[in-house]
Amino acid sequence: MKPSVWAFALLSMTSTAFAGPAGDTLKDALYAGALTDGLAKLEPMAAGGDTEAAFGVGALKLTQTVEHFVQALYRHGFAVPRTDSMFGPGFDVPIPQNPNPEPMDYAKVRDVLADLVAGADAARVSFVAAGQSGDYVIDINPLKIRVDANGDDKVDISESLGNLFAVISNTPLDDLLAPPVPGGPSKFEYVGFDRADAFWLAGYTQVIAAQADFLLAHDFSDFVNALFHRLFPKAGFPMQDYAMGGMLMLDPQTDTGIADLIAGIHTINWPVVEPARLAGVRERLKAVLDFSHQNWDAIMGETDSDHELLPSPKQTAMFPDTSVDAAKVAAWLVTLEQARKVLDGELLIPHWRFKQGFDLKAYFETAKRTDLVMLLTGAGALPFIKDGQVARPEDFRDIQDAFGNDWLGYAFWFN
Repeated sequence: MKPSVWAFALLSMTSTAFAGPAGDTLKDALYAGALTDGLAKLEPMAAGGDTEAAFGVGALKLTQTVEHFVQALYRHGFAVPRTDSMFGPGFDVPIPQNPNPEPMDYAKVRDVLADLVAGADAARVSFVAAGQSGDYVIDINPLKIRVDANGDDKVDISESLGNLFAVISNTPLDDLLAPPVPGGPSKFEYVGFDRADAFWLAGYTQVIAAQADFLLAHDFSDFVNALFHRLFPKAGFPMQDYAMGGMLMLDPQTDTGIADLIAGIHTINWPVVEPARLAGVRERLKAVLDFSHQNWDAIMGETDSDHELLPSPKQTAMFPDTSVDAAKVAAWLVTLEQARKVLDGELLIPHWRFKQGFDLKAYFETAKRTDLVMLLTGAGALPFIKDGQVARPEDFRDIQDAFGNDWLGYAFWFN
């Protein structure tokens, strides 16, 4: 046998995922884009204690949150800013743009972010319930997931994640979704989502919510008014009619792009208008660390090996060159504790201008404003500078030694 045939044979002998009734309902809803119908079927099952159904409710609520966010972007005419000219050759992201967008302003930006937070939190509750018990495995192919991206109440193959990936990768969609052939090249089939992944996804709901809450804690209206015509070119933002001005140094397009970039940096001087929300960002980040611990506790207790999203050292990784060994797991757990010390103000962040360190806990709990330039240059950081143990590269040596130059990619994967 050729090595590739052996690999396929071994893969075929691993335990095969069989979703239960709740898992089948989840897949049907995701693949058809029928999220509301799926929730109507799964929520009563989850209320009765079915943890597989609870996972389904969490997955559908998170997908629905993303769908509503994408619909809001489309409704107001979101467009990927151009990056060509002096910034490089540029690139295109296949996101359809609404030819007749609705007007948008700062208040509506806040509404979109608030909806994002609410949806992420609702999904988190269900994922936490799904992680408490159960030996379920739900085989989901993310490429088959569809959402109603433009809000027209119709969902077709063009609104699938697979189609988006096909356009980006310049690969025919049929090739992406075709089943693997024995002896042929390895192909993506599905992810076996289980109890451990419920905690992983719960953590990512808080990653999403923390970022949105950080913005909502501030008045960032000047930033929106100075820059958002680049993201929503026909939504009526103040600088919309001046996106292309005269030539100052290079060419009209480059010069206005540089001007807007400078304006964006200059207007990151945001008063804190919701102190409790800013303090809550720290709590959300600590929750991410807690969910990661729970995720790894569950992973390390698994005995199967079925298309694991995040494998233990005893399980087979789904993708090449993504092995997880005991050293990586140990280093990650140590790093989680170091990150917790930073969030609790026990380990201070180094600042280039001071011998002392920056107390992140004090910033989240007492900051009155976030001024990027003043924080970086020093004067804005003074209220949060204090004596104590300042983080050094050596404090995070474990993750650098275990992951090497790939540590950042692993961090996003490990959550």
